[in-house]
Amino acid sequence: MSNKRNLSFWQMWNLSFGFFGVQIAYALQSANISRIFATLGADPHTLSFFWVLPPLMGMIVQPIVGAMSDKTWCRLGRRKPYLYVGSIVAVIVMALLPNSGSFNLTVKAALGFGAVMLMLLDTSINMAMQPFKMMVGDMVNEEQKTKAYSIQSLLCNAGSLVGYLFPYFFTWIGIKNTAPEGMIPPSVTWSFYIGAAILILCVLFTGVKVKEMNPEEYAAFHGIEPAKKEEKKEKTNMLKLLVKAPAAFWQIGLVQFFCWFAFLYMWNNTTGAIAETVWGTVDAKSSAFQAAGDWTGVLFAVQAVGSILWALVLPLFRSEKIGYSFSLVLGAAGFISTYFITNQYMLFISFLLIGCAWAAMLAMPFAMLTNSLSGKSMGTYLGLFNCTICLPQIVAALVGGFLLKTFGGEMVAVGDKMVQSGQGVMLVIAGISLLLGALAVFGIRTKKANK
Repeated sequence: MSNKRNLSFWQMWNLSFGFFGVQIAYALQSANISRIFATLGADPHTLSFFWVLPPLMGMIVQPIVGAMSDKTWCRLGRRKPYLYVGSIVAVIVMALLPNSGSFNLTVKAALGFGAVMLMLLDTSINMAMQPFKMMVGDMVNEEQKTKAYSIQSLLCNAGSLVGYLFPYFFTWIGIKNTAPEGMIPPSVTWSFYIGAAILILCVLFTGVKVKEMNPEEYAAFHGIEPAKKEEKKEKTNMLKLLVKAPAAFWQIGLVQFFCWFAFLYMWNNTTGAIAETVWGTVDAKSSAFQAAGDWTGVLFAVQAVGSILWALVLPLFRSEKIGYSFSLVLGAAGFISTYFITNQYMLFISFLLIGCAWAAMLAMPFAMLTNSLSGKSMGTYLGLFNCTICLPQIVAALVGGFLLKTFGGEMVAVGDKMVQSGQGVMLVIAGISLLLGALAVFGIRTKKANK
């Protein structure tokens, strides 16, 4: 293992810098999708169904990207070809999605076009995002891995901060925050345009600065047999790999289920929840609702700041499990508190606490898992592990309408239709889910992988 040399801070920074741009795109999607579809005319009961598409595509795309890139060795690199393709597609789709209401389509057609664009956007973001996680697993030794993923987490949250604030910023400098019925406000549209430009520049930076290992170097670094030509062409049997997966894969996966189940409701319901509790409206076409949409971006930015700050605290915990679990408890308190707060600035406290949970979710699962894996099928396992992120979001999206109808407020007349109130209860459900995740942390048992 003498070949496992240390990387400098800036080498690890360059390795993940493109993640900054990718995360801007992801943040714009997370903070604005519900707003976009509500503006196009989607009903709150069906709003969560649009959120099935992103994690569904993640479950399909990321294991495939992982398995294919495990067998890819070319002039461009091993993981970078998939990074480039995903980024180019993401840029194109980011120019089209916010214009879903601008092609003189019917409401149903506009929603359908938007759904297809959302599917393509999340597919491309997943394709661009996964290589960064894999490259850290490929090129960083066990001792530095937590630090490398912490740097990636820092860049991830910095990108989120920028993406979340873009609509608010563009409104502040004078770009219109309202639009004709069925169209997306220019402040949101320009956010996607600028985000797409930053994405491609950041990805190109990492592409130029990072040189991936060749097969021989990779084998020596990970202490495995060099891959033979016939092995590179051999199909990966994902089912067999799942059967052989270390116990930590499943134990961390259970924690992931509760965490990502919770955060789907944050992305899906925050705008509707605070529009009602703070701005006193459930009308998605009103200027008050659009103001709540801008403020959602601000709150998500506060969450990113909380995550950055808490990431500095996490290494101080002597026990990883205590730090992980306590972070999720803080996040749960943040979610539940939103139900009782009617002042937009007091919500900063709630989302700072939610940021604590997010910091733990970004850093700890991947550091724990990659230290339990050998290097032979690293990409495939990380792609499969992404299902522990995607599956809970799909489940949450499918049951979201039922939960809102069961536990939400009364139906309220808005124009010529009835709209469900009480979306804030979904954030309480998110808090309960995080508490279950905090308990599940203590079932994790990690050990080094056999090479």
